[in-house]
Amino acid sequence: MTSHDPSGLETRLALAEAVAREAGAVALDYFSRRETLVIETKRDPQDVVSIADREVEMLIRARFAEAYPDDGVLGEEYGLEPGRSGFTWVIDPIDGTSPFVNGMPNWCVSIALLHDGVPVVGVISAPCHDELYAAALGRGARLNGKPLSLDASRTIRNAVTGIGANNHVTPASVGKMVEKLLEAGGNFVRNGSGALMLAYVAAGRLVGYYEPYMHAWDCLAGYCLVKEAGGWYLPFPVEGERLTKGAAVLAAAPSAIEDLRKVAGI
Repeated sequence: MTSHDPSGLETRLALAEAVAREAGAVALDYFSRRETLVIETKRDPQDVVSIADREVEMLIRARFAEAYPDDGVLGEEYGLEPGRSGFTWVIDPIDGTSPFVNGMPNWCVSIALLHDGVPVVGVISAPCHDELYAAALGRGARLNGKPLSLDASRTIRNAVTGIGANNHVTPASVGKMVEKLLEAGGNFVRNGSGALMLAYVAAGRLVGYYEPYMHAWDCLAGYCLVKEAGGWYLPFPVEGERLTKGAAVLAAAPSAIEDLRKVAGI
């Protein structure tokens, strides 16, 4: 920590970027030889995990434990390890495991830092695209070092919205969500990684993203990116055990907020 970085965020952001690059390289190596991976199912046949997910998360945890032993860590594969510093790293080693194991490039490494209930650092590495998204509270968002700033003229009617769905929500509710978006004049894409689609909102590629049920490790890094690029997000409940549970996730560019809140019924 230096006098130019009194909160320590710049230092933590730099570490998160370095760790995301390292973890992304390990994941990309596994991706290149994915036919050798043993794939396991979780809740249902669409919810999968591999040794790549576990090894990448262990790597990330080790790097943060070495640098900040008093920080907490919450990861998708190994759960919550409480800390004493007031900071908690929230990580998804490979968000988009289904695309990953099926040979599609729409996956990423997601790293967020939570403090006082707010995501204050967000880093997303998309190795197949050679892209690193990075943001910290009050310091803006960047893609491969280039500042990101959302275009206020983009709406659901002249841009594309990302949506997500999983086995936590009913098919009928997903159908209704799509119906309401299309009726409002919008259109949508789904690429299999909620974290990556949130990064795309920050980059202006998508005008918004909605998923009725996501976990903190899927969304907090993307939320930080969207906020720092000039967008808005629906706060995620992080108090106590709520941090490890799922909730609705919604993020949007300025001119899409009200329309997407109507679509989401929020």
